[in-house]
Amino acid sequence: MSEPQFKKIVIFGVGLIGGSFALALRKANAVGEVVGFGRSTATLEQAMQLGIIDRIGTDLAELGDADIVLLATPVGQMAELMARIAPHLGVHTLVTDGGSTKSDVVAAARANMGNRIAQFIPAHPIAGAEKSGASAALADLYVGKKVVLTPLPENSKDAVARVRKAWELCGAVVSELTPQQHDAVFAAVSHLPHLLSFALVHDLAQRDNRDLLLSFAASGFRDFTRIAASSPEMWRDICIANREALLQELQTYIAELNQMSTALAAGDAVRLEQTFHTARELRAGWTAQ
Repeated sequence: MSEPQFKKIVIFGVGLIGGSFALALRKANAVGEVVGFGRSTATLEQAMQLGIIDRIGTDLAELGDADIVLLATPVGQMAELMARIAPHLGVHTLVTDGGSTKSDVVAAARANMGNRIAQFIPAHPIAGAEKSGASAALADLYVGKKVVLTPLPENSKDAVARVRKAWELCGAVVSELTPQQHDAVFAAVSHLPHLLSFALVHDLAQRDNRDLLLSFAASGFRDFTRIAASSPEMWRDICIANREALLQELQTYIAELNQMSTALAAGDAVRLEQTFHTARELRAGWTAQ
């Protein structure tokens, strides 16, 4: 049998994102050994029982001969983690992450990884799920899903290609953006919809007749508010981390609502229908893809 592509990978945070990365590389016979680090011993032991990791890491010296280190913790923990791991990285060890925002993660890396910055290739796997933890990890989570790399000027072509290869072996479709492009794009198509969904449900939650309202809510309400069932802590962190781009999108959306309000107040049926028609065409074209 040929040598696996990656002899050793180290994962910080063996939940949905980190655990699925390990399982996918195992399924592709692309990894020799997987070592897991984390805050919860129970989660790490569960990850071992589930065959996600081979052993639990106890010493950061483990990083010296690792091919890839994946930071799959909440974004808020990454700065401190980067400072801890930087002194222990081997010269050939590459670090990537699974964070949903990129400008803040890059800033944290620049502040905490020192002369190791060239070894950090930021990434965002777009493959969420409602469940979390090691038991939620799936070998095929990334199959056909997008992963966005946001390489730094310091990264070598080889380093980027190697991290790209790891995600492709997981079955992902990999593209590249700058960190700023990434955050602007996801503010528009992910962070804003979550904010709006949470806001609508929060509005209803404060009404005295909310039980009556919900008793008549059907599929339109269910579809629009599904994402308001997501983790409040995670979305708090994402919104704060990407607040500049998100505020810009929110202002644009408020302007759109104001135009709708004006059309409604004026009884401008033509304007409303034009708006709905444009939106419907775009939505139909997107789902057809």
